[in-house]
Amino acid sequence: MTLPLKSNFNILRIELMRKQISIAFCSLIITLISCLPVNAKTNNSTNRDHAMITSEKETYLLVHLAWLGAWQWEGVVSILKEKGHQVFAPDLPGHGSDKTSPAEITMDSYVKTLTDILDQQDQPVILVGHSFNGITVSRAAELRPNKVKGIVYLSAFLLPKGGSFIKAVQGVKGSIAVDNFFLSEDKSYALVKEDEIQNAFAHDISQEAFAAAKPNIVPEPAAPLMYELEITDDNFGQLPKYYIECTQDRAIPISVQRAMYSGKVNKRYSIDSSHTPNFSQPAKLASILLSIAKEVTKL
Repeated sequence: MTLPLKSNFNILRIELMRKQISIAFCSLIITLISCLPVNAKTNNSTNRDHAMITSEKETYLLVHLAWLGAWQWEGVVSILKEKGHQVFAPDLPGHGSDKTSPAEITMDSYVKTLTDILDQQDQPVILVGHSFNGITVSRAAELRPNKVKGIVYLSAFLLPKGGSFIKAVQGVKGSIAVDNFFLSEDKSYALVKEDEIQNAFAHDISQEAFAAAKPNIVPEPAAPLMYELEITDDNFGQLPKYYIECTQDRAIPISVQRAMYSGKVNKRYSIDSSHTPNFSQPAKLASILLSIAKEVTKL
């Protein structure tokens, strides 16, 4: 059946109006978008980028040197936390608030303290070992390689498989710490002669500051010092490593530090300090740890 001419005309007119309305609506949308400021157009993208940046927070696990405790990290911890990072700084057995007898402590005791913390983390951490406890973090990293993002050695013992503190210090010249090191009569713990402790470890802080810290110094359990490092190329060997050398160190002379890390680290950093920049230059040390976090992220 053929529609009347008038009906055909009305249909065409309605279709034409629909097209005109559609074109006008699209033009309006385009006009509105073009009038928006650049920031508004990219707001969602910017927010996503900002979220990515602010979510890049690290977890640090800081391990103190022999004879001291978690308290040595207070200045560094406060700075890292101010930057939004998570920080763990435990007392190893026999140190700080842990009163375990030195005679009961082995390297396994130290390492378990660290692996217990590592096992609780959802993401890999930046593991930092100071001085003797470079050996301890190496062993912990060997046992939990998937929990470690990178290892940092702060004027620390970076030793090969089978190395130990006792073997590493044999024949070392120019170390006030080694020259004044001795074992207790029962061989259960080690000490450095009292009148040489500051000279050996912290000559660049005031006598008043050292006097305040001195009561917290404890005997160092002997068994971990004898431990021979167990590591493999498959685990420990695959992890990024960084060394922070202390150029005025009187405990581990700079020549010894460089001999230990040469050819074994991804990057080396320097601080013109004694063995304990955590006391004398905490801001500088924290800044380096933040830089290392950026370096590890690039890998």
